[in-house]
Formats: sequence, C-alpha cells, structure tokens
Amino acid sequence: MNQIRVLVVDDSAFMRKVVTDMLQADPQICVVGTARNGEDATRKNIKLKPDVITMDVEMPVLDGLGALKQIMIERPIPVVMVSSLTSIGAHTTMLAMEAGAVDFVAKTSGSISLDLFTIADLLRDKIKLAAQATVRQTNVSEPVQHDSLNLSSLLRKPKERKLVAIGVSTGGPKALKDVLTRIPRNIAAPIVIVQHMPEGFTKSLADRLDSLSDIQVVEANDGDVLEDGTAYIAPGGKHLKVKSVGGQWICTLSTDPAVNGHRPSVDVLYQSISLIPEAAVIAVIMTGMGADGSEGLKQLKTNRLCYALAQSEETSVVYGMPKMAVRTGKIDKVVHLQDLANQIKGHC
Repeated sequence: MNQIRVLVVDDSAFMRKVVTDMLQADPQICVVGTARNGEDATRKNIKLKPDVITMDVEMPVLDGLGALKQIMIERPIPVVMVSSLTSIGAHTTMLAMEAGAVDFVAKTSGSISLDLFTIADLLRDKIKLAAQATVRQTNVSEPVQHDSLNLSSLLRKPKERKLVAIGVSTGGPKALKDVLTRIPRNIAAPIVIVQHMPEGFTKSLADRLDSLSDIQVVEANDGDVLEDGTAYIAPGGKHLKVKSVGGQWICTLSTDPAVNGHRPSVDVLYQSISLIPEAAVIAVIMTGMGADGSEGLKQLKTNRLCYALAQSEETSVVYGMPKMAVRTGKIDKVVHLQDLANQIKGHC
C-alpha cells in the first residue's frame, strides 16, 4: 500500500515538529514537507504534490482560510484544518469547511498545544479518511435517479405532518449549505439534522447556515418545539431525539453512549422519529464515512410513511453513508447534491 503523502502547515516550528512526528509514527503516513504560512503552503502544494494537507487556521502572511481557497483553485486536494477551540477558531473552521476543507481537528489547548498528543490517533484517522475523499468542484447538472417506489402522493395526505430528517458527516457543512440555502422559509415542515461534529463547533455551523439561508437554522436545545421553516442541528456530543407531546414535536437531547462511534447519531434520531405516529418523514442521507443512518432508516420505512433520499456518489466527498443506505434497499431516490433541495421541497 502506498503511503499517504502529507504536507504539514503551521506557523509554529514547534507545532510543525510535533504534528510531523505524530503523523510519521504511523507507517501508512509520510510527511513530505512542512510550510510556515499559507503562502508557503500554496507553493509547496504545487511543488511537492502531497495527497493531504494539514492546515493551521490562524497564520501570518496568508491564513489557513485564504490558503485553502487558493489551493482549491490551483491544485485541489483534501485539506484537514487544525483549529483552536475558540469561538473565532470555530467560525473560521466553518468557513473553511464551506470553502472545501474535508475535515478538521481542534487543538486541545490553544495555538501551541503541548498536549496535542492526546488527539494523535484522531488526527491520523482524519488524514487516512481525507486521503479517500473526493475533492473537486461540483458541476453535475443532471440528477442520477434510482426509483424503487414513488411515495410522493402518499406523503401528501393532509392528515400527515411532514418532517425532514437529514444525516450527514464528512463534507457536511458545505453540502448542508448547498441544500439549506435553497429551502424557502415557508416550507411546511421542520428540519432536524445530525451532522457528525464535536462539541463547540455545531453552534458556529448553525449560526453560519442561518446567516445564509431564508429558513431559520439553530443549534437544537432540549425542549425546543419543532416549527415549520426551522432547521435544528444536533449539538456536538449530544444525541438528538424527537418525541410527540400533546400534539407538538419536541427536541430531547441526551449524553447517552455513542452509537457505532457517533454522538450525535443519525440512527438514534431516525429511531426516535419512527415512534411518532403522525409523522410523514422525508429522510435524507448525505455525504459521510460509515453506515450511520442505515439501521434507523430501516425502522423509519417499517414504522412510518417515509420517502428516503440519498446523495449521489458523484457529488459526495465520501460516499460511505449514502452507499450503505442504498444497500439497505430502502432508498427511494439517489440524486445529486444540487437537486436535494428540490426533492425535499417537492415532498413538503
């Protein structure tokens, strides 16, 4: 197996050495170079042709966000951002994800993290995942469709109340932007979202999407009453469930154990919705690694009126979650990212 060639970018010589040593402790990874700022990184991306770049967010001369945008124009490759656990760092990280970064890790204690070794395994895993990602400008006009059953007429029964439930992981922030910004504020359904993301970043994601969208986008709070035209994003580190109380749909949050390595989990969300008798569900599985959502989707299709959509391989950064959902035989249509919003609107 060929080693994954990595370029490490950080303005701190100490951090460049620490990250390099951590990565090269794994025989599958080879650090081919380092860069001290974004300008240096864009040059070495062309010269060294790495497979993956780890990019510090805050740097002089040209910061991580500026470098990322230039890399996506000159030589697009997977970039993993290395962010600080601050509100400014989280906001900038969301902008980077929106601009095309594949994933991110958070420095544990500021710009120079003496205890960065505590996330060494996570960083190496992110690098390996990023190496499998597809980084390109999405420009596919015709949707790919695989119809198993058209339930649109069933989902329009007046006694049923619609609920859109989205599961997404790697590549999610950019994909969610493409979908949510095309949803009108008068959509006759609430939207609940599980995006695999650690604590401290989902609030920034919700705020960013809210600023760009006609609908309202919020980080879900325990006890929130679901309202049409509002999207609720599960907080990092907490499961999101929906329950019916007195005719209203309520968000409930918990720190129950992770399910298949995830908290929040798409399976947990879907399983909770499958217990709501009056819900007609539009389930959407989008880009991401793994199989989260597939088991919950089976329960949705068994217990509820459910129309299920999966993002196409051509437009997914990582075609893992959608592929596994398709394999269940429960997906009604596979469509390109650009067409997901139209599909959602057409069934609400």
